Amino acid sequence: MSDIKAIPFADCALGIEFGSTRIKLVLADADCRPVASGDCTWASRFENGVWTYPLDEVWSCLRTAYAALAADCEARFGGRPSSFGAVGVSGMMHGYLPFGADGELLVPFRTWQNTCTGEASARLTEALSFNIPQRWSAAHLYQAILNGETHVRNISFLTTLAGYVHWRLTGRKCVGIGEASGMFPVSGGDYNEDMLERFGGLIAGQRLPWKPWDILPPVLPAGAGAGSLTPEGARLLDPTGALEPGVPFCPPEGDAGTGMTATNAVLPRTGNVSAGTSVFSMVVLERPLKSVHPELDVVATPDGHDVAMVHCNNCTSDLNAWAGVLREAASLFGAEPETGELFTRLYEKSLEGSADCGGLVAYNLLAGEPVLGLSAGRPMLLREPGSRFTLANLMRAQLYSAFAALKLGMDRLSDENVKIDSLTGHGGMFKTPGVAQRYLAAAVNSPVSVLETAGEGGPFGMALLARYMLDAAPGETLGAYLENRVFRNCARTTLSPDPADAAGFRAFLTAYQKYLPSEKTAAETN
Repeated sequence: MSDIKAIPFADCALGIEFGSTRIKLVLADADCRPVASGDCTWASRFENGVWTYPLDEVWSCLRTAYAALAADCEARFGGRPSSFGAVGVSGMMHGYLPFGADGELLVPFRTWQNTCTGEASARLTEALSFNIPQRWSAAHLYQAILNGETHVRNISFLTTLAGYVHWRLTGRKCVGIGEASGMFPVSGGDYNEDMLERFGGLIAGQRLPWKPWDILPPVLPAGAGAGSLTPEGARLLDPTGALEPGVPFCPPEGDAGTGMTATNAVLPRTGNVSAGTSVFSMVVLERPLKSVHPELDVVATPDGHDVAMVHCNNCTSDLNAWAGVLREAASLFGAEPETGELFTRLYEKSLEGSADCGGLVAYNLLAGEPVLGLSAGRPMLLREPGSRFTLANLMRAQLYSAFAALKLGMDRLSDENVKIDSLTGHGGMFKTPGVAQRYLAAAVNSPVSVLETAGEGGPFGMALLARYMLDAAPGETLGAYLENRVFRNCARTTLSPDPADAAGFRAFLTAYQKYLPSEKTAAETN
């Protein structure tokens, strides 16, 4: 233990993020460096026609992840935390968590993955002249009203996963502005008043005992204080009793906002692509969009700038399934590759494939994909008789497929003449250097950067938002804080699109669109 250097945990910021497949915690020190982490794997369930996570798993998995973080701290620094300088909670955005007056959840958590709110989404988009995607909380709420669901009359509070966890840990009901913008449109630092009134008018005939503005969580900007850890919250997070109450919390944010923060992409003309279970791009706008586009969601940075978001429900899940099959095949010969090495080898093997994937076309669609007009998904692999079915081409097709729907959505940004000075990738897909980054550059035909902290992703971004609350000077914007105090000397790699890759991706995308009716037919066939 003599070589272990102690660290003052009370000077560190803890970021907690509930991702779709993993709950991860990252600790950032006073120099904004990630110094410890812990995680827990979990998965959504499809129950009674709804994608959901049981709330007891929210807490059991969070405790497991926190215990892993505490153990990591002990191994690295010779002690377990009893306090932190600040904490922030993030989660997968959108979804539907309605609570009654007694604090009980009225229906099982409906996640962003659900594509059962098409009628509500269309009606709200028309009534508000603003794109309201199916996964947004407002669409879930309105669909429940249209369905005549009896629980609606009893709603006292509607929130997101991050808002729920923050509430239970601190006793305070609130969300950050970025998270709020995935529940209902925002402007001027709060929910858009005119649109709230119009939504209220839409549901007036239902004679509900509440108005929309009564049940939505209050909105807070980045840097604001958002309560502190209660004794009950401390026990929820750390049942050992080592963690003391009183730690200040910053506003809870969605994974879009933490991704922007983790990639230093909160200023106009900057953007990022987050790639995991889902994939989405975020581009900070200089001016409002001229038209409503179903492929583009307008959300907000954690400090309130408008952002054009292209969100695709499917990214790595089918790729992960193929990797599992290939691991199983390797085990027949006595090989048991470690997960990280398995993905690194497969990603690198894809570089040996043809630029056009040898004529293979993959659809990675386990869930519906609104960008493609699909309410359900069916993973498919298509190949023509003359195609070259090799491992390298298979893996390249899977990686191309992860960015195909995103590319089609991002084409609408070109229609709006949106300018992008920098695009940064983050998330697990970018851990293998120079592969997913290279293919993304080819897809969007633009240089793509990856920071040395890219693998830390959203929980690191949440820790930085907590640090911003602690450290920011009066009047210091989030963009200035990130640029000057966090990322100024951060190592990064930037790849420009290779002309052969760009041409190959265009050929793949042409075939992808050509055979898309086959995917639609499969998805519609029960």
